[in-house]
Amino acid sequence: MASLPIRRALLSVSDKTGLVEFARTLAAQGAEILSTGGTAKALREAGIAVKELSDHTGFPEILDGRVKTLVPGVHGGLLFRRDVPEHVAQVERHGIAPIDLVLVNLYPFEATVARGASYEDCVENIDIGGPAMIRSAAKNHAHVAVLTEPEQLVTVGQEIAETGGTSLETRRTLAAAAYARTAAYDAAISRWFAGQLEQDFPPRLSIPGMLKQTLRYGENPHQKAAFYVDGTHRPGIATAEQVQGKELSYNNLNDTDAAFEAVAEFEEPAIVIVKHANPCGVAVAGDLNAAWDAALRCDPVSAFGGIIAANRPLTAEAAERITALFTEVVIAPDADDAARAIFARKKNLRLLLTGGLPDVSAPGMVFRSVGGGFLAQGRDNGRVAAAGLKVVTKRQPTAQEMQDLIFAFRVCKHVKSNAIVYAKGGATVGIGAGQMSRVDSARIAAWKSAEAAKAAGLDTPLAQGSVVASDAFFPFADGLQAAAAAGATAVIQPGGSMRDNEVIAAADEAGLAMVLTGMRHFRH
Repeated sequence: MASLPIRRALLSVSDKTGLVEFARTLAAQGAEILSTGGTAKALREAGIAVKELSDHTGFPEILDGRVKTLVPGVHGGLLFRRDVPEHVAQVERHGIAPIDLVLVNLYPFEATVARGASYEDCVENIDIGGPAMIRSAAKNHAHVAVLTEPEQLVTVGQEIAETGGTSLETRRTLAAAAYARTAAYDAAISRWFAGQLEQDFPPRLSIPGMLKQTLRYGENPHQKAAFYVDGTHRPGIATAEQVQGKELSYNNLNDTDAAFEAVAEFEEPAIVIVKHANPCGVAVAGDLNAAWDAALRCDPVSAFGGIIAANRPLTAEAAERITALFTEVVIAPDADDAARAIFARKKNLRLLLTGGLPDVSAPGMVFRSVGGGFLAQGRDNGRVAAAGLKVVTKRQPTAQEMQDLIFAFRVCKHVKSNAIVYAKGGATVGIGAGQMSRVDSARIAAWKSAEAAKAAGLDTPLAQGSVVASDAFFPFADGLQAAAAAGATAVIQPGGSMRDNEVIAAADEAGLAMVLTGMRHFRH
């Protein structure tokens, strides 16, 4: 089908990226341009002829601009079918002129919420006329083109310049994008209102998302995948700038997010090494160099080809240490020029810089699809502190043990259940993850600590003299006894089992100190 010419276009945008160039293309095709407010001002300043929308419709803006496009002169011009004689007769009778193209991007509601604006400011940034025009134009896409994103201006402008109009295929594609945009916009508004009303789970829940990246494939090559962002601008994987390296994969993104969320748990300089979404080495120290050495010591075999996260800007010395090991992704708040130059030697290594750290205490939602729907829950933003711990054994933990217990439990929060973490001196020395039985996790973590000791040329397993953390209670004493056999001297666990007394008695018998958190950290 031949392209439909653009005789009249309505342009009204808050984001003026590419506006002037696109308007010049329309004007070169002889299109009349309708606009209002800041958009009209920007076009006039660029020397482009503009007709005020109120002059076109014969209806003035009222209510401080709340009503300026919600008039028959706009929606009639968008919605009438050019191939239905009765429609043509009606618009002619009422003096309504056709509008063949609409360019609208909406009031910046999401950005207004993200900057912490007042309730009143957020409400005022709920666009009404924009979504209405978008939906009208998209419904009548057989005759009208609707643009909603700045990046569309280049391709559509090129098509108009080359063909004199827009094809039906283009208009269908634009209409689909338009409805997706208004759906995401409404979803953001509804979620904001739910938050204002303290509705954790409203009767209807929509999830807004904007495509950031189409991925090569998902977890496996036969699965398609993409990366969407939610517009909250929370520092993390969604805000990261990829400074260098190959394209990120689905697994890269998932593992990198796990590493960065974990490293944000710690106030001291910290390094987290992740492999297959599980930490395989975590440490805090006086600087990143010492933290790297301690984290790598925990499991140097698994660290090969892993993901590295730091909670401090990367220096040249840290970069030299990290690049000595084959690494898929490195993520940090920043990196100095010398560090960037060192990473650049490894052209395939992906370096991501975020400009900040995630707020581990911030609320949020976590989703998981199931057959016929999805599960929703609040993100695990719980944290333990010494004041909230209950000592239940005869022996009190030492000050160093208490410090390591809190560290180990914070790591345990990011290990797949059933999770067991041995730690000593602010570093993990054995991690057991994802087992069906807790005692197996304890044994695997102990075995890993022994293997790491051998790799370091030591005769004593790293777990000797460590503390141990469990993400959930010990259902039987056997898991605790396995930890004691591995050399642990103190234990941190949620408690709450029917057999807590048996587990406490076993700890006393082994001479262990044990504290209960009252907080569980399952992670499936």
